[in-house]
Amino acid sequence: MLFMGLMSLGRPDDYGRMSDEELLGRVAVGDQEAFRQLYQNTDRTIYSFILSIVRHPQDAEEIMQEVYLKIWTSASGYKSQGKPLAWMFTIARNLCYMKFREQKHDSDVTLEDLTGAETGEVCPEIEMAADKMVLLAALQILKEEEREIVLLHTSGGMKHREIAASLKIPLATALSRYNRAMKKLENYLREE
Repeated sequence: MLFMGLMSLGRPDDYGRMSDEELLGRVAVGDQEAFRQLYQNTDRTIYSFILSIVRHPQDAEEIMQEVYLKIWTSASGYKSQGKPLAWMFTIARNLCYMKFREQKHDSDVTLEDLTGAETGEVCPEIEMAADKMVLLAALQILKEEEREIVLLHTSGGMKHREIAASLKIPLATALSRYNRAMKKLENYLREE
């Protein structure tokens, strides 16, 4: 397994001081130590994000391996935007929805709403999520239907009208669940 082999390598101090952006640049030229450090810097965050979408630890672990394999093979296509984690989230999100399609699950977001992991496009909603990772931990306190709406709106970039149509619920219900979820999150984050 690629990741276990990389974990056993020594860790030069200079890699620990590099930003994720710099590490990703080094990964693009095949630097395994930079990849190992990038993995160590981001693995928990990426896993939490994936788990918040797929809700099954086994699926999340499988997708996480695919995400890092994709990062390793596609790093040269990353266009520096100062937000490598957002780019990684885009890959993770796309692989999650590909998994839903493979398993013929009814996903909450249509495939047309997704940006391409192959192109390296980063949507602004994912960039915002990268800056607010504490929100992912807080999402665990929400009911499933509330979490769906929050993720579709914030990570998927869908409008409330589109969410209501996708979930086949009235717009007022979608708005009510979203507002209730946001109040729960606000209270949770205030306490933390």
